[in-house]
Amino acid sequence: MKANNKIIIEPVITEKSNLMREKNKFTFKVDFRANKLEILKAISNLFDVHPIACRIINVKSKPKRVRYKEGFTSKWKKAIITLPENEKIEIFEGV
Repeated sequence: MKANNKIIIEPVITEKSNLMREKNKFTFKVDFRANKLEILKAISNLFDVHPIACRIINVKSKPKRVRYKEGFTSKWKKAIITLPENEKIEIFEGV
């Protein structure tokens, strides 16, 4: 089992994730090898909340070009965590 700070990499702050926050759904970039149970356990330990559900999306790499060199962005895994209505995650409150 990996450490909790190794599973959750960073929160995802976009317009869509801010709209989802109103419905108590929080978005995180997570370790590509982590599964739903590990993510739920890491969220509950790090933020002292009781998550209801976890949805996982594998974000594909996109083609990019810098001057004459072509390449791809790295692929990553996104987790959408659903919390009960009476709980919040504080790191999103200042955004």
